[in-house]
Amino acid sequence: MFAAMKYSQWIGIAASILLVIAGFLPWTYHPDLNKNFTGFFTENNVYGKPGYVFVWMSIITIVFFAIQRVWAKRWNMFICALVLAYAIKSFIMYSGCYRGICPDKLAGLWIMLVSAALMMAMALFPDMKLNEEPKK
Repeated sequence: MFAAMKYSQWIGIAASILLVIAGFLPWTYHPDLNKNFTGFFTENNVYGKPGYVFVWMSIITIVFFAIQRVWAKRWNMFICALVLAYAIKSFIMYSGCYRGICPDKLAGLWIMLVSAALMMAMALFPDMKLNEEPKK
């Protein structure tokens, strides 16, 4: 656990980049349509395009992971919590059954969810050196 804290900024940045990459991978396969859905494509845009949200939020989190200030770490926790919540919502929406047809969950959907959870975990344990005030 302590090694993860030492490299939490780098792991968080890597997870943010992985989240963007996951948006381009196939998330689900729908046998009735014979199509793969991604974070940027759904049939008739039924599920929206969560890939765009993840790209913008990942850019923001990468900046906050890189800034070594307390306020940036606090904002990063907030943004990563939003990303995780949106990832859970997207996972449920994409993997849900409809009209008796259940789509196959593909690797991109799992990578999206795991990378969002990893971003949140790394935001909770930042590696920051705080200036301690000497006791009087």
